Amino acid sequence: MAFLRKDQQQRLCSRERFSLLLLNLEEYYFEQHTANHIVTKGSQTERKIRGSFKICSKSVIFEPDESSHPIIKIPLRDCLQIEKQEASGANSLFSKTDHGRIALIFTQVYFIKEHNIVAPYKIERGKMEYVFELDVARKVQDVVETLLQLHRASRLDKLGDQTAMITAILQSRLARTSFDKNRFQSVSETLHMECKAEMVTPLVTNPGHVCITDTNLYFQPLNGYPKPVVQITLQDVRRIYKRRHGLMPMGLEVFCTEDDLCSDIYLKFYESKERDELYYYIATYLENHIAEHTAESYMLQWQRGHISNYQYLLHLNNLADRSCNDLSQYPVFPWIINDYTSAELDLSNPETFRDLGKPVGALNKERLERLLTRYREMPEPKFMYGSHYSSPGYVLFYLVRIAPEYMLCLQNGRFDHADRMFNSIAETWKNCLDGATDFKELIPEFYGDDFSFLANHSKLDLGKRQGGKMVDDVELPPWASGPEDFLQKSKDALESPYVSEHLHEWIDLIFGYKQKGSEAVGARNVFHPLTYEGGVDVYSIEDPDEKVAMLTQILEFGQTPKQLFSIPHPRRITPKFKSSSQTSSYNTSIADSPVSPGEESFEDLTEESKTLAWNNITKLKLQDQFKIHKEAVTGIAVSSNGSSIFTTSQDSTLKMFSKESKALQRSVSFSNLALSSCLILPGESTVACSSWDNNIYFYSVAFGRCQDTLMGHDDAVSKICWHNNRLYSASWDSTVKVWLAGSAETTGTRRHNFDLLAELEHDVSMRDGSHPGTSLDPVTARPLLPPPHQTIAPSPLPDSGHGQPERGRHAAGDGHPGGLRQHLGSVCRHAAAPALQPHGGRVPGRFQPRQSPRAQHRRRRLRERDGRADGDTHLFSDVRAAPEVLQLGRRHRARRKSVGRAAGVGSAWRQSERQDLGSHGCRDMHVDERTV
Repeated sequence: MAFLRKDQQQRLCSRERFSLLLLNLEEYYFEQHTANHIVTKGSQTERKIRGSFKICSKSVIFEPDESSHPIIKIPLRDCLQIEKQEASGANSLFSKTDHGRIALIFTQVYFIKEHNIVAPYKIERGKMEYVFELDVARKVQDVVETLLQLHRASRLDKLGDQTAMITAILQSRLARTSFDKNRFQSVSETLHMECKAEMVTPLVTNPGHVCITDTNLYFQPLNGYPKPVVQITLQDVRRIYKRRHGLMPMGLEVFCTEDDLCSDIYLKFYESKERDELYYYIATYLENHIAEHTAESYMLQWQRGHISNYQYLLHLNNLADRSCNDLSQYPVFPWIINDYTSAELDLSNPETFRDLGKPVGALNKERLERLLTRYREMPEPKFMYGSHYSSPGYVLFYLVRIAPEYMLCLQNGRFDHADRMFNSIAETWKNCLDGATDFKELIPEFYGDDFSFLANHSKLDLGKRQGGKMVDDVELPPWASGPEDFLQKSKDALESPYVSEHLHEWIDLIFGYKQKGSEAVGARNVFHPLTYEGGVDVYSIEDPDEKVAMLTQILEFGQTPKQLFSIPHPRRITPKFKSSSQTSSYNTSIADSPVSPGEESFEDLTEESKTLAWNNITKLKLQDQFKIHKEAVTGIAVSSNGSSIFTTSQDSTLKMFSKESKALQRSVSFSNLALSSCLILPGESTVACSSWDNNIYFYSVAFGRCQDTLMGHDDAVSKICWHNNRLYSASWDSTVKVWLAGSAETTGTRRHNFDLLAELEHDVSMRDGSHPGTSLDPVTARPLLPPPHQTIAPSPLPDSGHGQPERGRHAAGDGHPGGLRQHLGSVCRHAAAPALQPHGGRVPGRFQPRQSPRAQHRRRRLRERDGRADGDTHLFSDVRAAPEVLQLGRRHRARRKSVGRAAGVGSAWRQSERQDLGSHGCRDMHVDERTV
């Protein structure tokens, strides 16, 4: 199952019997010592049982090495006396050996997992004395003092005082220790941050120290359990999420897989500032970091049928802080099927399905009327349902057959009454419809592939029902031939057309606008205020008892997911829906979908979805304003989670600004010329910047330096963009180049490899598409040249009415001052023979294969010989320009080299060139005018 991680499954199958699940809720495991349990029979006989003596915040646990002996758990609150036992007898005065024994006198003891069998705890009551002998005798005094301190805390009258004293003891232990730097994987690692935190697992937490370096994330448990250090390589991390734990923003969850619902580590911090700082470090130093996606992006993919209903619900649960490591926020799925009595399941009949527009509590009209009557008479704060649709108890109700230890931990060592266990699908559904306090929904396991939670493969003794029948496998509906068939038909129902058409109604209730406020009241969807985010300010509660009771209720009662949508959710475009079943379990990667998350479009979307996507455009208002550059900003790129903003400017710098801290994080300069644009490459570990020095720079966010430089053009690069693993660059040299990004795996390096695929020269007007005798390729939209034998007569320029050819708008069709240039170049080029085509017969306007270095060198030599600027050669060579115009081109090139490309100087340069052109009667002719 989801929260039974592989290491936990291995532990359950191994001989190791101790786990943190043997502790009470909100109890901590501090330390252990190798010891013997001294069993005395009679006055002389003494037997030793070898094992491990464990000190916890509320109990003492002794785990024998032999599995035939039960684990002993002694609650400290039931202890009457704890003392160091001195040697007895006549020889005690002459004994030089310290026995190292501790005696505990108590009134209640638990015996757990005898013969390593998971079963309800056995309890023995009455005054008893147990003696334990530590291997290291000199530690006895310290152990006794620790036990006495914890014993005083457990015997306090008020629960709040108990918790406060235990917390103080825990923080004192954490303050006296620190992360062991000898645990670093390499001596060259650089420490960036260390703080205190707790590793969260279902029902229990484990305190320790978090440490992050430039290559690894470490967690060292205070007690060394389950292993001395948990280590995660930053390069392996694929996703990180900020979480709320107990309705407080303290959690951080790290995933090393892109498609697994269960994370590799879930940490809870004592300060939200430390959580945010660690999140920033991971996001900054993580080269392969994959940013979080938004609910809107997943919604658009779901609408278009690119992800299934199952996938979409998993993504929404993940974005709404639902985690398999937190049973109070376990992923929630809806009841879909309403028919559990028929022999055949008819998915074409709407009556087969549950009404997804209503919460479970509103499906029965009679019960709803009783609840509403109570709601109207209830003082503030009002709520309709006294229990939640998702809680730790409900999760373990479904999973008790595969997670019995979790149920025993939650139920204080007992299973629930046999008649209240998960015995039958039909009975459970009927109780959800008719029960006075049962409004639970389902969990993802009901739509996965692992049916083990429906069968009692471990042969657990779950009790006997009133009719005398033992609780065993779950009773399935008649239309299911077995557990596997039940899950398959449940998946088919979830992906059916009916559910696809109505699933948005259920999303409105759980994740959407009907979750809170007046819409929730109208939808009969109001739960206890403590279950909602922001429903209570825990920090404002001063009374320790009230605060502990509040946190306990929050954790055990269940929590409402974080609200993801504030307006009605659009329905799915069912005619376009591609009904593809999900892969086994939840491990369904969005990478397998036809489009990537960043490729949302409005193709085939309904008017309702378009309204949803654009409804906030009129509500935009200025939120913040920051001046971080000295000159004009030329480019901006924002990370997918919105936390980092990258900008380029004419002041030649790339700057990284943190939206969260509202502070400048990075400032980098690649050359002394302006940067013209920037973009974030996939993976968000690299930022590409184009520059006026003809280059494209690749800045590594992870390493904080320029990683690569692409010398891509003969003139300033004005714009770059990224699409489909290709880099597109535009330049003042009148070309657009397409570069294919090489794979780091194939090159064996992290540096970027770019191969030139094609080059487009802007020498013909592509707006109207053709001139006399030309046409556009219907597939590529490239101009097609006529056959070689076809003669094309030059077209006369339109008359302006004054006896002169009209220039500008009529010449080019778009009002560009280069209209005459484009028109003359096109007409003369098409009229010329193929041998007269410039640059060796290359066809302008078409994508060309990459030229050899010799051909490129020859092309540059031709330009230098003619003394013309890039973009002007074709025009003058085709129209046989007058010598004075050629001389102007030479002056233009020389002046550009001497003046440079500074913004102010460039403006004066362009004005001067226009005056020169005017003196030759070519005022409207565009000679390589470059603007940003």
